[in-house]
Amino acid sequence: MTTTAPTAAAIARRYLDVWNETDPQRRRQLVSEVFAPGATYTDPLGAVAGQDEIDGFIGGAQAQFAGLVFSLPAEPDAHHDLARFQWHLSAPGNPEPIAIGFDVVEIADGRIAKVHGFLDKIPG
Repeated sequence: MTTTAPTAAAIARRYLDVWNETDPQRRRQLVSEVFAPGATYTDPLGAVAGQDEIDGFIGGAQAQFAGLVFSLPAEPDAHHDLARFQWHLSAPGNPEPIAIGFDVVEIADGRIAKVHGFLDKIPG
């Protein structure tokens, strides 16, 4: 499968939907829809594998950054089965992000198989 830019944009948006979903049951459902069963997630703060661990990792981040929202500041870039995009984490209505990251995702059969995350700006 070759990932097109519109598909990459849709996947990136769905990925951030997961990070923004605060209802645990709904978030777990979204994880199942967005991530492949054996998906991995790696960033400077952790490395997890499988939908349950990914869901738990996201839940932990949400607890740490309660009330903040992830957004895409620009359209993702994609080729083959890869997409890359920057994200911002900010308070609703505040254009200044408190955190900025950059993720590269590997896509398989329309779902995320791997996330390689980088943190460009973290609260400190």
